Amino acid sequence: MSCTRADYPLAETQADAVVGPRGKRLSDITLDAVLDGSITMEDLRITPEALRAQAEIARDAGRSTLAQNFERASELVNVPQDVIMQIYELLRPGRARTKQQLQDAAAMLRTQYGAMSIAAFVEEAAATYEQRGLFTFRF
Repeated sequence: MSCTRADYPLAETQADAVVGPRGKRLSDITLDAVLDGSITMEDLRITPEALRAQAEIARDAGRSTLAQNFERASELVNVPQDVIMQIYELLRPGRARTKQQLQDAAAMLRTQYGAMSIAAFVEEAAATYEQRGLFTFRF
């Protein structure tokens, strides 16, 4: 799906093109479908494709930073929440004790989940933390 700002919001302009993890289109999600059990919570989860479409819209609207955030988010959809929270904790200043801890987290994101831009973000944080002396446990 190639999108421009004319496609915003996707729920209104592209409801048939937005497809959930189980293949249900956004337009298939109705109260009747929920009540008869044909729609589950899995159908309500966002997909990497939907986030990348949002990134295209943001980029077309001149919001490149927002587009990058949507692209990074698309990489995180399939990363387990506990892994995300562990890395989030490491990224808090003073939590990672060494640069290697962050580099290991980046390598894991890259190899296990294919999250290339998130891994690069974590590596950039590792370099910045090293420059600023943020690996010292502060509390």
